[in-house]
Amino acid sequence: MSDNPFADGIAYVDGEAVPVAEARLPLLDWGFLHSDATYDVAHVWQGRFFRLDDHIERFFAGMDALRLSIPYQRGELADLLCELVGRSGLRDAYVEMICTRGLPAPGSRDPRTCENRFYAFAVPFIWIADAEQQRRGLHLVISAQQRIPPGSVDPRVKNYHWLDMVQALFEAYERGGETAATVDGADNVVEGPGFNLFAVTAGRVATPARGVLEGITRRTVMELAEVQGHAVEARVLPAAEVRAADEVFVTSTAGGVMPVTRVDGERVGDGAPGPVTTALRDAYWALHADPAWTRAVDYR
Repeated sequence: MSDNPFADGIAYVDGEAVPVAEARLPLLDWGFLHSDATYDVAHVWQGRFFRLDDHIERFFAGMDALRLSIPYQRGELADLLCELVGRSGLRDAYVEMICTRGLPAPGSRDPRTCENRFYAFAVPFIWIADAEQQRRGLHLVISAQQRIPPGSVDPRVKNYHWLDMVQALFEAYERGGETAATVDGADNVVEGPGFNLFAVTAGRVATPARGVLEGITRRTVMELAEVQGHAVEARVLPAAEVRAADEVFVTSTAGGVMPVTRVDGERVGDGAPGPVTTALRDAYWALHADPAWTRAVDYR
């Protein structure tokens, strides 16, 4: 047993580090009451943050879009997150940074009266797909549930509006699946709970262009696919095309590149993770040892 009080996770609340199980936020924080918040998630693998600066840049862009702010500059935030992980001792970690609207003046509904609040935490690495699911591939259900339209809530700003995702997951479970993808009003696939989706047909790699969070893992995979000689397209991706694809995979900070081998109960390709998916997955994890893509955590 570790005598480190942060070994199971560490949180940063009101300027103090606390064990994650003891972290609390004010009940009246609009981040909780109204889902008025933005956040970002980076990960640490074998003691190194992956693309931390890109995650922080996206976090600041989200705050700018929502008129939120925190009392840290980008470099200060990076140092703080590294310090939290170092104090936890976690070598493989899921690290979240959050900015909420905070509490308004008593009796006010004017967001301008709110004092924005910053929180962060690091916990052991989270996987969307476990080891067995990654070996054989996930069973994805394309849900009838429509994602919140991007004209209503911009998905490029990472947010906690997940009721549509939750309903899609329940539909997937009821249909024998393991995870779900939502669609837009024209039955084009957009995204799933915490992941982007890709389809491979005749060596061409396609991913939805609109109505999705533009994931850092998604970006990495698109860059790697081009290096590996594949045509990469960000465009409309009809559900029917996903069902007929040679390969399907999903990408997320919480697991990297994860194969999908069944869609709506039917096999994708030959029913095993395909060669394009496998090559991209291997290349993605190989980057985690490259100092050009990573930042080492100081555990001293």
